[in-house]
Amino acid sequence: MNKNDIVGRTDGSCPPDRDFRNNAGCFLHVEDPLVRRLSLQGKIGLERESLRITTDGHMAHTPDYFSSEKNIVRDFCENQTEINTPPCDSVNDVMESLAASHEIIVRTLKEADPEEYLWPHSNPPYIVNEDDIPIAQYTDTEVHKQRYREYLSERYGRYKMTFSGIHFNYSPGEALLQANHEAFYPNMTFSAYRDAFYMSLGAKSQAYNWLIVALTAASPLLDSSYVEKGVYGRDVFNGMGSTRCSELGYWNYFTPILDYSHISNYAESILSYIERGLIRSAAELYFPVRIKSFHEYSPCSLCEEGVSHIELRMIDLNPLTPYGIDERDVAFIKLYLIWLSSLPSVKMEAGEQVIAIQNTKNAARYDLKTVNILMPDGRSLKATAAAEEVLGEMKKFFENLNADETSGPVFPDEGGSDEPSMISEILDYQIKKIEVPETRYAWRIREEYGDGFVEKTLEKLKKT
Repeated sequence: MNKNDIVGRTDGSCPPDRDFRNNAGCFLHVEDPLVRRLSLQGKIGLERESLRITTDGHMAHTPDYFSSEKNIVRDFCENQTEINTPPCDSVNDVMESLAASHEIIVRTLKEADPEEYLWPHSNPPYIVNEDDIPIAQYTDTEVHKQRYREYLSERYGRYKMTFSGIHFNYSPGEALLQANHEAFYPNMTFSAYRDAFYMSLGAKSQAYNWLIVALTAASPLLDSSYVEKGVYGRDVFNGMGSTRCSELGYWNYFTPILDYSHISNYAESILSYIERGLIRSAAELYFPVRIKSFHEYSPCSLCEEGVSHIELRMIDLNPLTPYGIDERDVAFIKLYLIWLSSLPSVKMEAGEQVIAIQNTKNAARYDLKTVNILMPDGRSLKATAAAEEVLGEMKKFFENLNADETSGPVFPDEGGSDEPSMISEILDYQIKKIEVPETRYAWRIREEYGDGFVEKTLEKLKKT
């Protein structure tokens, strides 16, 4: 595959429908009454990974139980179940979908012989050795999926593949995009505008993704068997609030630099790493933010089909909640993406992208007062001050949005309404995490699960 394969034209140019160069400047103009009224509309979906384990805290080696469940698949490991919710219109709907699949998994594992548990943490339980981590098994027409996992095993080692987390998928409402397009970008085709909108949102999400890491970090503890073969039952605290998002986590051996100026340039920048042998496919790009196409995730699909949604991949499992994520965090991330969508585009040249990745790793620290964040305008702030500033800007934005005029549920109460005060409460919940460090998930988990990380988790699982 080469550039011409991506864009589908022998002269190396984009198809006419997508031929609008350097157009990554599209954003939501909420000063327009119709755009403002539709701004909270959109689809959200969750992907949640979790390990199946034995009742004594080891990796389960039983075959997958859920092949008949369309919303439950496997990730790298045979025992790594992944719930994929459908795109949903509200936080309530996506949480209900997540809960329904979760209950199927828990009920099935409880009835299994021998019984198994669903591990609630992003960091794994006891690990004996590399062979104790079972690669997902496939046959016939899907055997290529197993071969790909074997390749990942050789390249990165299996230990890292046991990290589990949550991915957040988002797409603005079609009526919202249409209104914004017609009012402010009428000289572009809608498909070109939509791609440019997502390119802009992707660049801004990369610049600010550290905030989500700081607010959802929930994996401060590791079992000693992860870092020292044959040594079990000792807690390891490495100064991280989120191990999987830290320097020790899920990253490529290089810092990818992506071109957000146009969908074809973005696709080509991914393809360049494939052609150089740095990654085998787009799926191997371990990056906090992905721009996804409608079907297969590949450079070719991005150019041929255009963009379907944006995916945020930096959320830890939260064992303090029943289903791995707090519904207030789901609501907040949607609000965060709406806020980002309204910002003017940011330039994400190579230097800014390297800084953005380092910001992500810094935000994964346990104590945010010990690290700095480099802001898009070049200022260096303590991570706590940077988070307070951004959350303050978000609060002003939604206060000015006249939320009582918006439509489409963000975090509806039992009556299905969407009160402005509820949005304020969601933002205040996040602000408190920064103002009172002890309320952050990583701090609470270290307090609750420390001095026996695996054993204390097993005790709680046995009681449920």
